[in-house]
Amino acid sequence: MSLQGPIIVVAENPATDLTEALSAAGAFPVVEANWADAPAAFISVKPAAVIIAEPGEPKSEASARMLCLQIATAKDAIVPTIARVQGKQEAAVPIALPADASMPIARLIARLQSALRVRALHATVLRRIDMFASHGGMLPPMPFGDALDDATVLIAGRGPLYPALSVAIGERVNMLGGLSVESAARHLNARDIDGIVVGDGFSPRMVEAFLTVLAHDSRYRDIPVAVIGEAPPEFAESLTNIDHVDGDPSRLVARMMPLVRMHAFEARLKRMLKTLDADGMFDPQTGLLTRDSFWHNLRKAIAEASDRSLPLSMARFSFDGLLDEHAGMERARLVTRLTRNIDFAMREDDGAILIVFTQTDLQSAHVVARRIAGALKNMLASARLHEEITTNVTLATLKAGDTLDSLIARVLGSRVVAAE
Repeated sequence: MSLQGPIIVVAENPATDLTEALSAAGAFPVVEANWADAPAAFISVKPAAVIIAEPGEPKSEASARMLCLQIATAKDAIVPTIARVQGKQEAAVPIALPADASMPIARLIARLQSALRVRALHATVLRRIDMFASHGGMLPPMPFGDALDDATVLIAGRGPLYPALSVAIGERVNMLGGLSVESAARHLNARDIDGIVVGDGFSPRMVEAFLTVLAHDSRYRDIPVAVIGEAPPEFAESLTNIDHVDGDPSRLVARMMPLVRMHAFEARLKRMLKTLDADGMFDPQTGLLTRDSFWHNLRKAIAEASDRSLPLSMARFSFDGLLDEHAGMERARLVTRLTRNIDFAMREDDGAILIVFTQTDLQSAHVVARRIAGALKNMLASARLHEEITTNVTLATLKAGDTLDSLIARVLGSRVVAAE
C-alpha cells in the first residue's frame, strides 16, 4: 500500500533517511518542520499524518501543546501521529503512537501505513454518514468517548510479572488473562481483542508458536502485541504493531495504550460501516439490530412462519448482578458472534438480550440457547467483576394462532436458567 500524503516530519535536525524513505513509499509531499514551525505547517499543509522523528522532549512546549491540540481537533478524518521514543522517555505528544527509535525505518513506515488505513476507513464512514443523512435516513448515533472504554487487552503469561501487568493494564482497559497459550488462543477466538501482551513464564518455543498463530491470521495483522523480552525478528513483517518491551508495567502501558486505542477505534468504525451498509438496521455500539429494526423483522418472521407453517422460537437472556456498561456492550458483541445467519437479536435498555431463532423448534432452540448462555457465562466469569452474575434464559416457541403480543408475553414470563 502506497502512503498517502502530505506528511509532516517534525525534527530539529534534518531527518534525511526518513524523508527519503517516505518519498520512496509514495508519500507526497513530505514536509519537514522544526518544533517552532510545526503548528503553522499543520495549518498550511493539512497533513494526512505527522511523524515526530526525534525521541525526547519537544524543543518548544508551547508548540507541542498547540500541535497536539491541532491533531486532536482536526476536521474530517483522524490525523495519525507517530513519535519515536527511546528508553524511559515518553512520546513527545501524548496522543502519538510510539515507535522505538531503534525500529528500522521500514517497520516505522509499515506502522504508519496501518494507521493510515484506519484514517481511510474513518474518512469512508464520514462520507457515508453524510450521504445517509442527505437521503433522510435515521442514523443511530456514532459511538463517542474514548475508544479505550471499548477496548480489551489479553495478557498471556504465568511468570512473576503477571500480577503487576494485570493490575497496570486492568486499571486502564478491560483485561483478560490466559495462563497458558491454549487458554489465550481460546480467548482470541471467542472475544474481540484490541491488544495482546505476551508475558514472562513461557519458553521461547511457546512464544514463537503463539506468535505464529497470530501471524497466520489476517485478523491480527495490525493488533498491538507487546512481548516481554526479545520478540523473534521474523514476525516483524507479518505483525505490524509488535514490540519487544522490558518488564516495567507502567512503561508497557504507556507505550501500548495509544496503539490499543487506535485498534478499538477501528473496530468502532467497522461496526458503524456495517450499520451504514444495512441502512441503519444495526446498532453501531453492539452490532445487534436496533430496536425498530428488530421489531420490524420479528413481525415479518412471525407472519412468514405462520403462513408457511415454519417453526420459530425466541429467547430472552437477562442478567442478575452488578454489570458495568462496558461488560454489557461486550456481552452484546459476543452475541453477534454466536448467533447464526438466519437469526437476529437486540439489546434492551436494561441490558437483556432478545434473540429470535427462525426455522427452529423449541428443542433445537434450547440447544442453541444453552450454548450461547454458556459462552456468556464464561465471558462474565473472566471479566473483572466483584459480584456473582447469573444468566437467566426464557424460551418460547411460536404456536398456532400466536401473535406478536402473545409470543412476547411468554418470553417475558417464567425464567429458565440455561447456563447451569
